[in-house]
Amino acid sequence: MRKTGPVEIVRPTDLAEAVRLVSEGGRPLAGGTDLFVRVRKGMEVPQFLVYVGELPELSSIEIGEEGAEVGAAVTHAEILRSPLAERLPILQLALATIGAPAIRAMGTLGGNLANASPAGDGLIPLYLLSARVRLVGPVGERELPVEEFVTGPGKTALAPGEIIRSIFIPFPEAAPLAYFRKVGRRRALVIAVASLGALIWLEGDVIRKARLALGSVAPTVLRPREVEEALVGRPLHPEALRPLVERLRAATRPISDIRASADYRREVAGNLLLGMAASLCPASV
Repeated sequence: MRKTGPVEIVRPTDLAEAVRLVSEGGRPLAGGTDLFVRVRKGMEVPQFLVYVGELPELSSIEIGEEGAEVGAAVTHAEILRSPLAERLPILQLALATIGAPAIRAMGTLGGNLANASPAGDGLIPLYLLSARVRLVGPVGERELPVEEFVTGPGKTALAPGEIIRSIFIPFPEAAPLAYFRKVGRRRALVIAVASLGALIWLEGDVIRKARLALGSVAPTVLRPREVEEALVGRPLHPEALRPLVERLRAATRPISDIRASADYRREVAGNLLLGMAASLCPASV
């Protein structure tokens, strides 16, 4: 055991022991990039921390025919160095924007999920790809779609004693165009005031299918499905998508905080849709 300030850190020898310790009141810890900040500020006062960052059961990436299973303790940097990054460009685009290299070397995809921030960059591709969260706890294992796992800002469907074991990420059909962009108040290490990820399937220059996911504009990552449906059949060009800008803004449910007002977030969300079209437009790629 070791301590960081007054909080004790326990290292389990395997996953079963980790589950037992969490059931006894421990708080799971992997990279700690968010958790340590909250503990230092007194926002969380766990009984003790259970370090799961080096458990083999949580530390692998397994790539199959239908998708990839990413252990909860796999870091962003490890994903970016793996073959999975090339296979899933949207995952690569989003994870590459997280913090500085040191943060990406410590932070984990499982931690991003457990943090459940509406601004979590790693959540955007998981929503777009219909990822499933695999949990393990005192009564066994279960699996939830990511949209059911994240229930609100900082809130998840984790039951007492449960931890995230892995995330299964299905491979999308064919090879959609991928887009990710976030906007913040400063350039370096930005926390998004609004972000947009997209997967776009084209027939010629016309949208055949679209998936959109927005961050920081609702209590959880937002999939504006009415806008996705309205994109189908339109040319991938800013002017063709301009009529949908207000519909997208209306779908958002942002708040005002120290980083941005709700109105600013709505404005940015609409602008990001046009930015996506300009970036992916066949004439410009």
